[in-house]
Amino acid sequence: MSHPPLDVEIVVDQLRRSVPGGIGTYCRGLLAGLASLDVEERPKVTLRASRARRKTDGVDPLSELGWPIRISMLPGPVLTRLWDRGLPVGWLHPDVSAVVHATSIAAPPVRGETLVVMVHDLAWRRFPEAYPARGRQWHESALQRVASRASAFVVPSALTAADLLGAGLRIGADQVHVIPEGVDHLDPPDERSALALLGHLGLASGADYLLTVSTLEPRKNLERLIEAYSKIRESLPEPWPLVIVGPRGWGDHPGLATQSAGVLFAGRVAGGTLSSLFSRARAVAYVPLFEGFGLPAGEAMASGVPVVATAGLPSASGAALEVDPLDTEAIADGLLRACTDGSERDSLVAAGLRRASEFTWRESAARHVEIWQEVAA
Repeated sequence: MSHPPLDVEIVVDQLRRSVPGGIGTYCRGLLAGLASLDVEERPKVTLRASRARRKTDGVDPLSELGWPIRISMLPGPVLTRLWDRGLPVGWLHPDVSAVVHATSIAAPPVRGETLVVMVHDLAWRRFPEAYPARGRQWHESALQRVASRASAFVVPSALTAADLLGAGLRIGADQVHVIPEGVDHLDPPDERSALALLGHLGLASGADYLLTVSTLEPRKNLERLIEAYSKIRESLPEPWPLVIVGPRGWGDHPGLATQSAGVLFAGRVAGGTLSSLFSRARAVAYVPLFEGFGLPAGEAMASGVPVVATAGLPSASGAALEVDPLDTEAIADGLLRACTDGSERDSLVAAGLRRASEFTWRESAARHVEIWQEVAA
């Protein structure tokens, strides 16, 4: 289906962060999905971002994305604070005919443009104890601001849609659009780098391990996961280690600071290394307190690995071994079954592959374009 010409400016400042996280994955996935559309279906896309923190050989790292970029002269933290105060700063000569798509609730005020905002979740409301006080306050204020600025909202699941419509804001059901994210963005496996990393962690080539992937922060529930793993380690056919991949986020982690037998911290890894780690894992656990979608679970399912996940996690619902994230005994039982029960493992892999096939960035991007066309009209 062809579309009339449409200018879309996508705010990708999350990609300037030292830890882009799931929002950064969403930015890159959406852009890849847009690039895969037929030319007549693809809008004219321009990226918006703060100035680069550092350049490589004088080149902005975002230029590798292959889209035109409008760069602010301001650094990201200053730009966000000014947006919080309602000041539409950052880019000269706004295109008032454009649709501005904010990839999170850190959204700019608009000056004649039409604003669409991606709301990934309202987790700070469901689990306030997993956020610092200042973080909760900022998220709540930012949500209030976008509620008054945006013409439409994109959410990754019906779960987030219900939370947003129940947030006590003046947002109508016709403004909220559920568009699942894609999980087909993993880089080709880099076996050499993965084996080198595992060797550095003390694992022999071909050794089995359990894997979890997330930023190290309270909402990801890693302390309970480690406790559950410790309960079943001696019951495994061999003491397979739990490998934790991901950068450090915010907060104190007393349960992570102590040495737990068999728990190995790999830190942040490159995309091809992560792909290989997924495919080689005995099982993947992803049991956050709450997620609006849950990309790591979807990535693991796409890699053909049994997944243990938080009950109701949108990306994995019906295709993972679901557990209560607050119940370490339930997590432990799920881990043991996913690692040792052959028929359960086969069933989880098959269900996971079917579920993952439903989530592509091309489809997600096409549905974004439909929303942008709708609000522009």
